This record gives sequence, C-alpha cells and structure tokens, in this order.
Amino acid sequence: MKLRHILAATAIALCAGPVAAQNFQLSHNAAAGNPKDVASEKFAELVKEKSGGRLNIDVGGSAQFGDDAETITNMRLGTIAFSANSQGATSAVVPEMALLGLPFLFQTLDQAEAVMDGPVGDKIEAAAEAQGLVVLGWWNNGIRQVSNSKQPVTTPADLAGMKIRTPPDPMTIDIFTALGASPTPMAFSELYIALQQGVVDGQENPLINIHSSKLHEVQPYISLTNHKYEATPLLASKMVMDTLSPEDQQIIRDAAQEAGELNRQMVKDQTESLKGELEAFGIKFNEVDPAPFVEATQPVYEKWRGQFPDLVDEIVAAAKAAGQ
Repeated sequence: MKLRHILAATAIALCAGPVAAQNFQLSHNAAAGNPKDVASEKFAELVKEKSGGRLNIDVGGSAQFGDDAETITNMRLGTIAFSANSQGATSAVVPEMALLGLPFLFQTLDQAEAVMDGPVGDKIEAAAEAQGLVVLGWWNNGIRQVSNSKQPVTTPADLAGMKIRTPPDPMTIDIFTALGASPTPMAFSELYIALQQGVVDGQENPLINIHSSKLHEVQPYISLTNHKYEATPLLASKMVMDTLSPEDQQIIRDAAQEAGELNRQMVKDQTESLKGELEAFGIKFNEVDPAPFVEATQPVYEKWRGQFPDLVDEIVAAAKAAGQ
C-alpha cells in the first residue's frame, strides 16, 4: 500500500474514534425503592459494566415512559427496548402468561419460581417470542392481597358489589367477578388518586406494591387472601435484540439473571417484614379462611381450561409437584 493510502486510512480511523455507545430505554410502573425498580437499576448498571460502557439503559420508573400496556405496544414496534412489565398487561398479547395467575395456584414464592424456571416457563417464553417479546427473566412481583376502605373482608360475601381496581388483566377480572365483586380495570399509575377520591373502594396487590406506592394511606383494611401470584417478566423487544451481536445479547441475558436474583430476594425479604410496618401505621389485617374463596373461583379454572386445556393441566401439575 502506498504511503498516502496508509496515511488516509489512519486519518479515517482516528476520526471514527471508539465505537459509539448504544442507548436504550427500560420502562416500569413501580415507585422508587420497590424491588422492581431496584432490580431494573441494577440490570442497567450491570449491562453498562459488562459492556464496557457500550450499552447504556435509561430506566424510567413510575410509568415515565408510559404505562405497562403502552410499553408492550412500543416494545413490539421496537421503540422501547426493555421493560420490567406486569403479568397482566403482557397477557393481553401473550394470553398463556395469564395462567401463572390462576387463583390460589401457588402458596409460596419458591413454588412459583420453580414452575417458571421449568418447562412451563419455557413454553410461555416461546409464546411471548412469537409475539415479538423476549422474556429475559422471571422476576417476582409477589402474592396478592385485597385492600379496601369500607370494611373487613373475610369471606367472598364481604366483596359483594365492592368496586375493586384490577389491572387490565383478564385473569384477575375473572377472579373478582367469581368472588362477587365489581372489578374495575385501571392503570396502576392512576390507582392512588382513584382510591383517595373513592372512584374505587379497593384494590389487590402484593404488600410490597401497597407499601411502596403508599396505598395504605387510603386503605385501612388489608385482607390476607393470597388469591393470586404475579410475576414480573423482564422483557426485551425482539426487534431490538435481533439488532445486537450474540455477545451483547449474552451480556443482557447475564445481567437480567443477576438482577433477577436481587429482585427475588428483595421480594421475599420485604414480604416478611412489611406486615409489621403496616400494622404500626394502623392497618388492620384480616385473616381469611381460603376454602370458600377457592370454591368460588373454581369456574375460573374451567373457563381457562377451555382455552388452554393442556397447559392449564400442566401448570397445575407442576405447581403441585413444586409444593410437595
């Protein structure tokens, strides 16, 4: 190569400089300090560290980049890369995911994790990928309880006609319809004001969400129904993932796994500790006999078995095996 060509090539390389960093967004709906928020920040930190600063993720909590349903749409379009989303919103496009929330399916978080980390989780992940969403990890949201501003709830009859906010999630709507309540789907970001103003009488969420979003300030009664498990699927846009090298995809998957371990442990720790904190605030906890609630929600199983007969039976069997 002639000297002038060598000098020209060197000049071009110097002008080009280091490889430009890639910037992405991660959306979630949780308040600061919630395990979903903390793990999302950890995920972003790990991706940046493992990539040597080439991959940067801006975390937008409290629905800054849109609520969960909007985010799912934007991920499928490739305009948002990642989301620590909700089981309910995701099930609008991946209905198989709703089955993780069958009523009274899981008694413990360990039991739910064992099922999601096995063949059932693999099948739901394949269904999600067919809809343009890559499940990077099964994080925890927790097991859900009912709160309200009206009265103690200890039997399904106490819910009769009560307006209960639910996520826009068909499984949760089916459960509260079966229990005789009046389910009212609403974005989580709108919930505090709706409870404060009496637009709805109550809601259902894990204790970690009730506490971190201060719902206990406007909900004096919490019933420990344990009616439904909720996952937090950490999702990636398939369109975005397909643009990345295999090396960068692996960096993202490794970071998701590590951040997921943090999330799961935080949820377990806080689930144990928050009851005392909420009681000190003045919350009245009501214990329930699960038997009438379980009986009332059996039609929910039959409805969903009609749509996914094999998968419902498989997930029920897997939950039973994991609980032994």
